[in-house]
Amino acid sequence: MITCVVSYVIDPAKIDAFEQFGRRWMDLVVQHGGVHHGYFLPAEGASDRALALFSFEDLASYERYRGRFGTDPAFVAADRIRDESHCVIRYERTFMRPLLPERR
Repeated sequence: MITCVVSYVIDPAKIDAFEQFGRRWMDLVVQHGGVHHGYFLPAEGASDRALALFSFEDLASYERYRGRFGTDPAFVAADRIRDESHCVIRYERTFMRPLLPERR
């Protein structure tokens, strides 16, 4: 399994647009074979940070999903939410592998 962790700097005044953007991407990840672990939004402290975590079986599965960016109309529409609202100032994507507790 590979997990993509996306760290966002967002415009706190545009949190509603960011939530709309996040909901759309959660649907798209699931529709294309991934597991979305959710978006984690500001609650206390720094109000301009957010995270998203989602996983795919392996890097090849992620790359198939990623190959739809810029061409699939649903992906383009989801990005349009971000681009038109300017809710995201910048983001950084990191790939990680989980170390999970043993089940007993």
